[in-house]
Amino acid sequence: MTAIEHVERYRMFELSLTGTSEGNPYTDVALQASFTSEATGETVVVNGFYRGRGRYSVRFLPTVEGGWTYATHSDDPTLSDKSGRIVVDPAGEGNHGRVLRASEVARGALREAYGAQLPYCFSYEDGTPYQPYGTTCYAWTSQPVEVQDRTVATLAKSPFNKIRMCVFPKHYDFNNADPELFAYEGSMGEGFDHTRFNEPFFENLDRRIAQLDELGIEADIILLHPYDKPEWGFSMMPTEADEFYLSYMARRYAAYKNVWWSLANEYDLMPQKSLEDWRRYARVVMANDPFNHLRSVHNCVKVYDYNEAWCTHCSTQRVDVTRTTECIADWRREFGKPVVCDEPGYEGNIYWGWGNLTGEELIRRFWEGVMRRGYVTHGETFIDQGEQVWWAHGGELHGDAPARIAFMRDVFADLPLDSTPLDTDMAHDDAWPVATPVSGETMLAPGMEKAVQYWDVPVLRSGDDYQLVYFGWYRPAYREFPLPKGNRYVVDVIDTWGMTIDTLPGTYEDSVRVDLGRQYMAVRIRKA
Repeated sequence: MTAIEHVERYRMFELSLTGTSEGNPYTDVALQASFTSEATGETVVVNGFYRGRGRYSVRFLPTVEGGWTYATHSDDPTLSDKSGRIVVDPAGEGNHGRVLRASEVARGALREAYGAQLPYCFSYEDGTPYQPYGTTCYAWTSQPVEVQDRTVATLAKSPFNKIRMCVFPKHYDFNNADPELFAYEGSMGEGFDHTRFNEPFFENLDRRIAQLDELGIEADIILLHPYDKPEWGFSMMPTEADEFYLSYMARRYAAYKNVWWSLANEYDLMPQKSLEDWRRYARVVMANDPFNHLRSVHNCVKVYDYNEAWCTHCSTQRVDVTRTTECIADWRREFGKPVVCDEPGYEGNIYWGWGNLTGEELIRRFWEGVMRRGYVTHGETFIDQGEQVWWAHGGELHGDAPARIAFMRDVFADLPLDSTPLDTDMAHDDAWPVATPVSGETMLAPGMEKAVQYWDVPVLRSGDDYQLVYFGWYRPAYREFPLPKGNRYVVDVIDTWGMTIDTLPGTYEDSVRVDLGRQYMAVRIRKA
């Protein structure tokens, strides 16, 4: 037995071994390690992987404090029967573990605090709520090292806590260069060997995912995508090669606590792969990820059926030119899971409609989505701000949206966990009264007064304690809000574009009139 090592809870422990380099160890050598908790008796079996030049690794993500023993098993005798013990110390400050569905984490009072919103929310595994505010940099790890470094520096100053990123390079408008490194041994001229991985490529990917983790950013790893070129051929690999690659990715990266799995970007643009292929690919990832990271798949036009059990959440693209993140309300009802609109459109000026939104419009889509208790991902596509386009290459950010997303994060940081979007049928909501009709002759069907009062705006409420109303495009001169009886309330006027919060003087009961007069305003009412 080797010397005892210490590792922080939720931090990767890597067991490095030396074995044969004969033949093709990627395909010829099987390696596993069994980790057993002395505290619980739980055993976790982890598949290892080859790293070239006779080097092997097994990566383990400890989720329980205390002692763990391990033992290896391999058909290479030099790798088998290696044993040891590690001690898992408490997690350090800021280390909250994996992001999971809140329904898998919340217990007792915390579970009650989420109320009916529990199925739609994320949480770190230590119970700390997590709201994703992501960005998209598809091919940033395929850029020159200097660009990658600048991307990390930019992310360190950004409001983003999730990033969508590809493993394979991307070939598309404004992104046509070949990368310096590929995932496989071989070359574009002679072809790639899909049974041998290129260690320098993966060492760089290791480093970049670890850097994201240090910044508190989740790496939403896109495993496959259609934006390929014949000289690469990664989107057209046979099923066996896909499965071999997916198993390797899961074995190598499942022990990073900040990893999410996205089987594909725009799966429906890969007609060579059937729905059963995607289900089989999900099973391959799950079989090689003993740490059960979040899993989804992303669409172009046809939204995937996220009711399938392997999908932990929805990763959608807007499928309507005008109705974008508003669809989150529909997807929540249809799938009953957390919904992330990972492509609502991008702030930029390219010629495609999805990539020439104003900053105001992207931020409006953010607010419309989050007001429906979903989550929205940023993207930026300016083609006149230097050589790099953020959405593909990374580099620097140039748009107006990131600062407003940072402001938005602060606003929603204190959102009560059970805050519920009001649907068209509001008859169930009795805590908040309705406004007096303009005319005494106005007659409405029972229960419809509330639907009429808030037909034009999204509303979030938590009992009679909290109400948030977002006006988006609209710019009423003022709005009157009836308040629950017997309470006094503090009222904030939020300019979501100007990034200001003005608190009205004093407190209010029965009702309050709020002057507005500009677009992109919100009103927050909290019990005093």
